[in-house]
Amino acid sequence: MAALKNDLDTHYYIMMKNLPLHWKIIIGLILGIIYSLVSSALGWNEFTQDWIDPFGVIFIRLLKFIAVPLVLFSIIGGVSGLPDPSKLGRMGAKTLFAYVLTTVASVTVGLVMVNLLQPGDYVDEQQRVKNRLKYELWAQNTPGGRVLDDESFLTNPDYKDMVDEAQAAMQAEMSDATVEERIQAAEQFKEAGPLQFVVDFVPDNIFAALTDSGRMLQVIFFGIFFGIMLLLIPEEKAKPVIDFVNGTNEVFLKMVEVVMEAAPFFVFALMAGVISKMASTPAEVIEIFKGLLSYSVVVLLGLLFMIFVLYPLVVSLIVGKLTYSEFFRRISPAQFLAFSTSSSAATLPVTMECVRDNIGVSQNVTNFVLPIGATVNMDGTSLYQAIAVVFLAQLHLVDLTLGQQLTIVLTATLASIGSAAVPSAGLVMMIVVLQSVGLNPAWIAIIFPVDRILDMCRTVVNVTGDATVSTLIAKSENELQVLEPEAVEL
Repeated sequence: MAALKNDLDTHYYIMMKNLPLHWKIIIGLILGIIYSLVSSALGWNEFTQDWIDPFGVIFIRLLKFIAVPLVLFSIIGGVSGLPDPSKLGRMGAKTLFAYVLTTVASVTVGLVMVNLLQPGDYVDEQQRVKNRLKYELWAQNTPGGRVLDDESFLTNPDYKDMVDEAQAAMQAEMSDATVEERIQAAEQFKEAGPLQFVVDFVPDNIFAALTDSGRMLQVIFFGIFFGIMLLLIPEEKAKPVIDFVNGTNEVFLKMVEVVMEAAPFFVFALMAGVISKMASTPAEVIEIFKGLLSYSVVVLLGLLFMIFVLYPLVVSLIVGKLTYSEFFRRISPAQFLAFSTSSSAATLPVTMECVRDNIGVSQNVTNFVLPIGATVNMDGTSLYQAIAVVFLAQLHLVDLTLGQQLTIVLTATLASIGSAAVPSAGLVMMIVVLQSVGLNPAWIAIIFPVDRILDMCRTVVNVTGDATVSTLIAKSENELQVLEPEAVEL
């Protein structure tokens, strides 16, 4: 009997050891969700937040502290390794064009989905009327504010009894400290000059930029500039520096491998901590999503369309050897990690590993394209902003014209590029988009409850978009060697 037990234990150990990483992460995600629901039912949330959630925080910190130096050394190594310096400008132009194109596509998908499915129409009609009254009161009390469709519910005698209630609700909405903080950040962003984005791109202190994850664009600028200078100095002087950079880069990549060995446990801790902070009972968790169910479903459908239709379709059409299913299999560890961390920057080391080692993108393209994408490519965020703004308008019985919706496309595209250096970028950028079409920025408080879980899904889109663009750039530069399926180790 003891021998049989030992054989079973050995078999189980071998099976778990050979299980692909993405399946281990999935198991960690599912177990984290199950545990969090059980712990909230049993009143263990305090224990979960004190003793389990910190390991999730540690995991994100580990990935983030690896990400910044990895970006720096990867870009320096990638640029200095280019055989033809003129290739840098061509590849840079292609990269930025591709990221802008995918952003416009994602915003367009979002607007099509929200106009077809009309999620705001599923909300109680009386609540929508009250929301409309709040909107008109806000427009009256805001300098330069106006009701977009020029209709007036305030003067309608049928709604006279609801005006006082709407007035009190509007005051509470506007006094929300969290909303006020986001509005101030958005105002600072809007007040900046037209070239502020270019100014912010250049660091005044590279060491300060390295210690602030919100200044990743400055790290990228320094890496590109440093790499170009290595190409311009004599080879005998550049070689020791290049060897040091490439060696250091390998060390950070090895750190990623070691950290990812424990990823399933860390992901379990992340999920348990996230859900335990959202609500104290399973009923509260369900209640949070029930009120915004139609909105959440439309956002998820839009995000799933990008992940499972648009990106893989483009890759399979342009890169014939990389089939629909193979594309997913090879980037799935980065996707699941993106879902659990909600951070493109934290996921960047794993995304680079998947794209380079599993898909076959060259080191030069990987090191150049992906760090830029993790900073400026916000496809998921742009899609969510488009859906959220129109949903909030529908919720307040405001019909946006085609011109106003085209303004959303333009503003969301530009905002996504400039959002990297802004704290709480997604919500801050949404305020900018809301204000661009003359809507109340305080409406972001309505979607706060489901923002965290949707943010996890948005990050998966961002990371998948990064992997897609890097694959296409590598194909266009003849630097893609798609590995045979049996040669890929996951």
